Amino acid sequence: MDMKKIKAVLRLLEGTDVTEFEYEDESLRLRLNRGQAPAAAPAIMAASFPGAAVSLPAAAGAPGAVDAVESGHGVTSPFVGTFYRAPAPDTPVFVEVGQRVEKGQTMCIVEAMKLMNEIEADVSGTVKSILVENAQPVEFGQKLFVIQPG
Repeated sequence: MDMKKIKAVLRLLEGTDVTEFEYEDESLRLRLNRGQAPAAAPAIMAASFPGAAVSLPAAAGAPGAVDAVESGHGVTSPFVGTFYRAPAPDTPVFVEVGQRVEKGQTMCIVEAMKLMNEIEADVSGTVKSILVENAQPVEFGQKLFVIQPG
């Protein structure tokens, strides 16, 4: 199944009350979950299949959306996946609010398709806020942290 077919499936689901869709054959497993965000905009919560990830942008007011008064540099998720603040459940978190971080320092892990991807600070500064709870799903482009550069 190529991306055009997946996007066509997403368009078909947009106009329905369907909240879960699953497709599987010998080489592909596709599972889409959709829930209602507080702003009543549908969002794709997970997509799992070899070679690609699919999501719709989060609506304003959706979990993880940054309040308009929040200023600073946003660190965003490059994938659809699961956000983890620590490398393992029994280890300390990578960063805390108020902590100074350096460019290139690991801030969290986003698990995507069973791969653990370290997300690094792309600026040096102070962690102003952490916008996602541990072990929560995140979307592509969703802000995870706000850093006050400097």
